[in-house]
Amino acid sequence: MKRLLLFAAVVCAGCTTVPPTNIHQPMTARPAPRYEAQVGNGAIFQTGYSRPLFEDRRARFVGDTITIKITESTSATAKNSNKLDKTNAQSASVTAFKGLPGRGVLGLDLGANSSTAFSGKGEAANNNVFSGSITVTVIDVMPNGNLLVSGEKQLAIGEEQEFVRISGVINPSFVDFSNSIDSSKVADARIEYKSAGQIAEGQIMGWMARFFLNVLPF
Repeated sequence: MKRLLLFAAVVCAGCTTVPPTNIHQPMTARPAPRYEAQVGNGAIFQTGYSRPLFEDRRARFVGDTITIKITESTSATAKNSNKLDKTNAQSASVTAFKGLPGRGVLGLDLGANSSTAFSGKGEAANNNVFSGSITVTVIDVMPNGNLLVSGEKQLAIGEEQEFVRISGVINPSFVDFSNSIDSSKVADARIEYKSAGQIAEGQIMGWMARFFLNVLPF
């Protein structure tokens, strides 16, 4: 039993775990038949052919493909500065104490001062650039004609695997004649670039280290 567990651990150690995704599922779809296939009769028009003679080649049905040009560039900067000053002063003195006991307190002075100061500054900056292209598949056609698309591209380089995923809603009127569209025109866009392999695993903190990082008070 121990040998079996050891063998399973060794095998799993060499496995590559596919990173999770938030992309619309499924990431591909098979086209449904739109016309009943018939034997060709030699004419130009064929009822089993889903594209009219004078129709362009832009995607519009489930299973059609469309190319998305990823041109994402974001930049955000935030600065914050706080400053607080507070000063208090109190003083009291006894100048006259006649006809009453306790004349030893004559001329007694009492004073108190307090000062509070606070200063805080914060600054954050974020810059991201993502460019490329990926061909996706139409997985659903909405009642208004918009297309829900989703797709994935996998690149295996040595022991590392790169995953480029994208999904979103496309208005067919924004698609150009080359059947492509910019990612800035994709609604509800979800774009991911993730990797799996030894390099990716080396950048992840171990579960025990994460546990102590969450429970230790210092």
